[in-house]
Amino acid sequence: MKKETRSNKKLLWIIIILLFIILALTAWFEIPVTEHFKLESGGKITGHMRFALITDLHSCYYGKDQEKLKNMIDKEEVDAVLLSGDIFDDRFDDSNSKMIIEKLATEYPCYYVAGNHEFWSGRVQEMKEYLKTVGVIVLEGGNTELEVRGNTIDICGVDDPTYMSMDEWRKQLESAMTISDNYKILLSHRPEKVDVYKDYNFDLVVAGHAHGGQWRIPFTKYGVEAPDQGLFPKYVDGLHTLSDKTKMIVSRGLSRERIPLPRFFNHPEVVIIEID
Repeated sequence: MKKETRSNKKLLWIIIILLFIILALTAWFEIPVTEHFKLESGGKITGHMRFALITDLHSCYYGKDQEKLKNMIDKEEVDAVLLSGDIFDDRFDDSNSKMIIEKLATEYPCYYVAGNHEFWSGRVQEMKEYLKTVGVIVLEGGNTELEVRGNTIDICGVDDPTYMSMDEWRKQLESAMTISDNYKILLSHRPEKVDVYKDYNFDLVVAGHAHGGQWRIPFTKYGVEAPDQGLFPKYVDGLHTLSDKTKMIVSRGLSRERIPLPRFFNHPEVVIIEID
């Protein structure tokens, strides 16, 4: 009987330790990190330009007044902020998103494209109008020039194709495309549309949407599942070469409390892109 009691106590302690490890890992992987990528412009940029890529915030909380997120961006001394979809959410209220956007827009040029959750909210036009009022440039099949230290680059963008046919979405891409010789960045939300991006002349595509695969396989760049890519998706994180000319950077995004599942081995992130 005593032997059985000792075995039960040992099993209980093992369970307690395992639960503690799981809780500790869950808390650890909710902490945001900064990922850096450095790209060559092929002579289109002299010196360098530096961008912060923010995706999939889903109006999640990052400290009082969103200061944790703001500080992460400020310390990187970026030239502009790229907001590549799902900054707002269809369930959470807009307060956290508006707080960080208003802080960023007073200090940096900010560029935005809508994600699927903004369309699902039924308030995407309201969100876009708000963004315009605080100085964010909303790209919906359009483009604009950014000039920094004598460099001019084209910032282009398309809406998420949630409620569009592929023909309609391609029309937005064609409208967003420029014919200049400037370095061209396309803001899009969807990373899985690589076969479409290859048909255009963008130097860099930035995207989110995949949330890093939510649960990542340790010591790899592979996630377990992503929307519109299914199990073991390919485009959830990092730098991808789509053609001789076009590269794509996918952010794991910043969603935390919006998703019921924890982000195992998958820190939320701010992506910093430096282009020389």
